[in-house]
Amino acid sequence: MPTMNSRRAINQLANLYKQGHLSSVVEEAKALTEQYPGAFIIWHILGSSASQIGMPDLAITAFKKVISLKPDYADAYSNMGVALHDKGKLEEAIEAFNKAVSLKPDYAVAFNNMGITLKDQGKMEEALEAYNKSISLKPDYADAYYNMGNALKDQGKLDESIDAYNKSISLKPDLALAYNNMGNALKDSGKLDE
Repeated sequence: MPTMNSRRAINQLANLYKQGHLSSVVEEAKALTEQYPGAFIIWHILGSSASQIGMPDLAITAFKKVISLKPDYADAYSNMGVALHDKGKLEEAIEAFNKAVSLKPDYAVAFNNMGITLKDQGKMEEALEAYNKSISLKPDYADAYYNMGNALKDQGKLDESIDAYNKSISLKPDLALAYNNMGNALKDSGKLDE
């Protein structure tokens, strides 16, 4: 059970994280894991921050610790999948995403990230299935539509990719990459004016 001091430390760490001071979060979290080694949330914040600033080894270590402390925590598996993907360990990443969705079947983000990893493995049909599952769980998930557009474009299904990019943009008008990739798909399909 967390103490008053550990709760205060966790809240301060979470505030730093929300403010985007991820390097500071990593340093603070490292110190706090020594003081509160059983506080899985500190390990999770450490892993999430490390992953976002390009420290996948530290992230993977932190997420493994989270899982050892709380084996049913789907977020740890999903986030570890992202870190494993970043390390190029795509099969292990897929295993982590599968574990995440087995614990939390409605985990749209994990399905989306699984789709990205499957696409990177060249498994386009499986990637599209993962994106479709993500969208069925969260119909307003712009990033999943964007990623689906990328997979469809890679398959040469340009009209379908343009539709996916349009849906992404309608949900998230500031998603610049969607405009860029849609422009490339339009160019590739000979629709230069569009």
